[in-house]
Amino acid sequence: MDAIVFGATGFIGRSLVAELLARGQRVAAAVRNDTLTPWLTSEGVDTGGLTVVTADITRPLSGLPEARDVYNTAARFAFGLGVPEARATNVTGALHVLEWAATLPRLRRLVHISGYRVSGAGSEPDYAALGAYEASKIEGDQAVRARARELEVPLTVANPSTVIGPGQYIGLAAMVDDLWNGRLPALPGGPDVFLPIVTLDYVARFLAEIPASPEGEHYWVLDDTTPLLPELIGTIAAHLGVRAPRRTVPVGLVRRLPRRITGADPETLSFLSADRYPTEAARAFAATAGLEMPPAVDALRAWADDLVASRFGAASAWLRPYGFRAVAGSRTWVAGERHHPAHVLLHGLPMNADLWAPVTPHLPGPVLAPDLPGLGRSAATDRPVDAWLADLLGPVRTRPVLVAHSLACGPALRFAVEHPERVSRLVLVSPAFLQAPGPWLNRSRLAVPMLRRMSAARLAGTLHLPEGPEVASAAADLRRPGVAGRVITALRAAFADRGRSRALLDRVQVPVEIITGSADPLVVDVGHPVAEIAGAGHHPQLTHPAEVAHLISG
Repeated sequence: MDAIVFGATGFIGRSLVAELLARGQRVAAAVRNDTLTPWLTSEGVDTGGLTVVTADITRPLSGLPEARDVYNTAARFAFGLGVPEARATNVTGALHVLEWAATLPRLRRLVHISGYRVSGAGSEPDYAALGAYEASKIEGDQAVRARARELEVPLTVANPSTVIGPGQYIGLAAMVDDLWNGRLPALPGGPDVFLPIVTLDYVARFLAEIPASPEGEHYWVLDDTTPLLPELIGTIAAHLGVRAPRRTVPVGLVRRLPRRITGADPETLSFLSADRYPTEAARAFAATAGLEMPPAVDALRAWADDLVASRFGAASAWLRPYGFRAVAGSRTWVAGERHHPAHVLLHGLPMNADLWAPVTPHLPGPVLAPDLPGLGRSAATDRPVDAWLADLLGPVRTRPVLVAHSLACGPALRFAVEHPERVSRLVLVSPAFLQAPGPWLNRSRLAVPMLRRMSAARLAGTLHLPEGPEVASAAADLRRPGVAGRVITALRAAFADRGRSRALLDRVQVPVEIITGSADPLVVDVGHPVAEIAGAGHHPQLTHPAEVAHLISG
């Protein structure tokens, strides 16, 4: 083998394997369970040069294929670990990898992944003060360096900072989660806290270059231009369209307050520091290797999109590309093809664009699916929804089929009447203005707190739907500050506008098709084709997606 990677199913390890394979190397991936191959396949990585081997580094290693380069990316990274559990991987396991590497006759380099806060620490690890994770990483770093000198193993230690990218949900991600869900009233630490980041892609490329470099150097891999923590969180907040906390709380005070009040894990507090790190060698090496970090602010914004798309690890993104975009002066969640969609899909209430996930695989051509302003993941706007829709469709260069569900049918109809040259056809799925007012949601002053407290199971029952990822996604959004209130406001406005929408049906100049479920029929006669799906209710795209897609496709 050209290389063997321990911890190959981990966040860094799997991306390193993908990078090495892309460079044409023969790679052995040492894993306990092979979740790596499906992930590589899903990422479009050619696995022809991959050999997967079973290994448990907490035990002495033997019977593994020889390799020229050995990477140890394995680590037990979590807070609240027990000492034996943390030491088994971060200390004992690291030494097992080193001692096995020392037996290789053609070893060029052992690359050990340590940490920017722990590497080179001179003091003995204090498990009581630091917690099992950080203390075990310090002990492991010291032990690996000392043993490598004894065995004369060519060693390079890489010390990445907070690594961000798709799949990273620990550490800083938890703070972004709290920010997104309105649970971050103040920032822990002072205004000078420096929490450096580095992107996953950059780390993988950096690690892949190390074995060809002279041995003996150790690298702190991080972006010195990372904004200080208040600015960093402010940048992410502005991108997400949420309010950033204006106050900071000193770390010493956070330590003294009960965790049930602060929500802060004591083990994370040592990372909230103003310290800077010796990055000169890493920057010089990167320049020699032709590596360049992406701008920190751009990386943070892209990562924030990934976190929201994956619901901070609770779901998988179903439509790419995705992210927050400026539409009508507000931050709008937009997924899919923005310039050449064949279909534009607008969701109803209280859902979001994930409503269309079951339908999209059955549709021909690319789709564009946004969250409506102030709903789902999108921030509120002070401009009318009609202006928002016009701005959203401004970059579109095709004449797509405009598809709307429930209360979104009104804005879609108005756009088609005003801009018939912009759409080829209008499809109205369960148009609320043509149906009986639904009993699923009252519009009283008690509706907002009721809606915010709804679990996914209760929301599914209220909507007469099976519990699934689309309903869970909607329930998660409804718990965010302001969303439930805006749902009720939009509901009242749409019901007040029913007569106007009905009148517009006589003026629309593009072909119109209406889709309903047999359990949720129209109560008004219309002069347009109506397709009724047997056994469906108000959300046929969730219960009968293939049939809805067939009707949308015409």
